[in-house]
Amino acid sequence: KSIELVDQIFLGKNKLIEVLSHTIHYGKIMDSSDELIDDVLVSVFKAPHSYTGENSIEISSHGSSLIVQKIIQRLIEVGGRLAEPGEFTKRAFLNGRIDLAQAEAVADIINSRTEASLRGARNQLDGLLSQKVNFLRNSLINTSSLIELELDFAEEDLEFVSFDQVLKQIDEIESEIDRLISTYSFGRIIKDGINVALVGKPNVGKSSLLNYLLKEKRAIVSEIPGTTRDIIREEVNIDGILFTLYDTAGIRITDDEIEKEGVNRSVETIKNADVVVFLNDAQKGISNKLFEKLKTLTDEKRIIIALNKIDLTPDSKFACDIKISAKTGEGIDRLFSILKQKALGSETYSEKSAIVSNIRHFEALKKTKEFLQNARNSIQQKFSGEFIAVDLRNAESSLGEIIGRVTSDDILNNIFIKFCIGK
Repeated sequence: KSIELVDQIFLGKNKLIEVLSHTIHYGKIMDSSDELIDDVLVSVFKAPHSYTGENSIEISSHGSSLIVQKIIQRLIEVGGRLAEPGEFTKRAFLNGRIDLAQAEAVADIINSRTEASLRGARNQLDGLLSQKVNFLRNSLINTSSLIELELDFAEEDLEFVSFDQVLKQIDEIESEIDRLISTYSFGRIIKDGINVALVGKPNVGKSSLLNYLLKEKRAIVSEIPGTTRDIIREEVNIDGILFTLYDTAGIRITDDEIEKEGVNRSVETIKNADVVVFLNDAQKGISNKLFEKLKTLTDEKRIIIALNKIDLTPDSKFACDIKISAKTGEGIDRLFSILKQKALGSETYSEKSAIVSNIRHFEALKKTKEFLQNARNSIQQKFSGEFIAVDLRNAESSLGEIIGRVTSDDILNNIFIKFCIGK
């Protein structure tokens, strides 16, 4: 009843209920005493040609929070209410305007902070992932339907599909599922960015490197070892990708309780990092003892061995992945190239690739693969068609969870509660 509600407080040339959809109208919003609140432009979108599939109104007022609050209060007075978090997008989903994966992409677009995350969310909203999931789901439905049809005509001993054909179909679908699963690491980084831990012995230049990257003195730099007592977290956008940098406390044995807590937090940061920059002093060489410790906390493939302070020792012969100077900036561009390579890997995806960036989708795909493997085992062990059909239906349901064909109210509420109010 949005149009009827606004008509009660809007004075314009025509009643909004009488105008055409997708039109804009100038008028005045009046309070309960017929006093002017503001001159406005009202955009009218009539069902089913609107974002939600229902009648919708957009009011454009002057940019004052007081005016906006007074208009909202006036609408509540005549029978409106505040929208719940994500309610407009939830209505769009429930009315079939978008599927659940596309609805989640709306939140990702709103929360995107880099060009890469925005493009990824836009692709999902455009339906690239949904189209792939729908295709795979329909293939499963067709196959399981033929098996179930055979069960209905078991007494006639009719064969609508051979088990060899079913196995081939399962192999093809599982191959596509594997490809989607393999994109998750890339998709998560595009969406959330790369977590980078700056690690090294005290006074090797971790804080200096952070300050250089941020172009400001965010961390205290001192010749005194152990100056950084806690984790310093900062973000920097480079080439459209968000890097979250963690300047950790120097890892060493200490009797200082505050510094000891900083070291413990550093250990947790290293475990959770996508990439670890193991910083060393070019004059002193690589700390092998600390390197061995790092390998117990994270995969060695995630570690970049960097030599800092090459402005002081340009001819340093110690073996490393990269030589840099946090003072002059030498080698920093190459460091970021290595960071991206370590985090993103060698896989490349086009703008039209279906990429998984949502943990819910990732888990649903893993469940789908598990059910497909169960179906394959049932066929190979010559189980009856009932077992095979159940496994294929379970796989189909798991895919349906991604696009909202099979979704509980708890999942829906959990998804939309994360939206901002209204949208």
